Amino acid sequence: MYFQDRVDAGRRLARRLLERGYTGEHTLVMGLPRGGVPVAYEVAAALGAPLDVCVVRKICAPEYPELGLGAVAEGGVVFLNRKLMDEMDLTEDDLRGAIHQKTAEVDTRVTCFRQGTAPSWVEGRRIILVDDGIATGATVRAALQALRARKPGRLILAVPVADTLTLNELTPQVDDVVCVCSALSMFAIGQWYLDFRQVPDEEVVELLALARSTFERSQPSPPTGSAHPEPSRGLGPE
Repeated sequence: MYFQDRVDAGRRLARRLLERGYTGEHTLVMGLPRGGVPVAYEVAAALGAPLDVCVVRKICAPEYPELGLGAVAEGGVVFLNRKLMDEMDLTEDDLRGAIHQKTAEVDTRVTCFRQGTAPSWVEGRRIILVDDGIATGATVRAALQALRARKPGRLILAVPVADTLTLNELTPQVDDVVCVCSALSMFAIGQWYLDFRQVPDEEVVELLALARSTFERSQPSPPTGSAHPEPSRGLGPE
């Protein structure tokens, strides 16, 4: 199966979610920037749900920019794939510089993408986390860890395409998984798209603003006396 582009992928994914009975009521769709946001926009539009981002930056293997060894998520969460690191004879110290760099990039992108708007309230809500695809799953693992710290009511992972083994590993970490198609030994998500162009920051900002102005529902109020829980910091589980 091939997707024409991320818009096509998002619409197909939205149909799967609607078939499973998901609606926009008490739902927040969160896209992983940058490529996951156009997909998430189509999902949010179809469900009639608000849209936000979960900012994550992938830590890539030296000399292999498509291979994710880990990721840094908003709130200082870090995930490292120890198994892949061992296979490549890399240590945490080897990636320390990349971790600091990606942490700074996350902070910069949060400012860029949100344009001064506050993060959406997560606690108690149904969260649908969307990306354009999953290979090693490093960015998704970091995002899930960051979101779990914010105590959602339910956490759903939704993607157009994913590596089968990675998806099986991620399934216990969420309440539900919705995937249009999966395949074994997937290393490059782009091979499943006819058009897999880079998504610029400006497009992410534009889609988030468009979502706020067209189909965002009123945000639920945080519980009285509550504040956003402090996300876990440091390294994620091995």
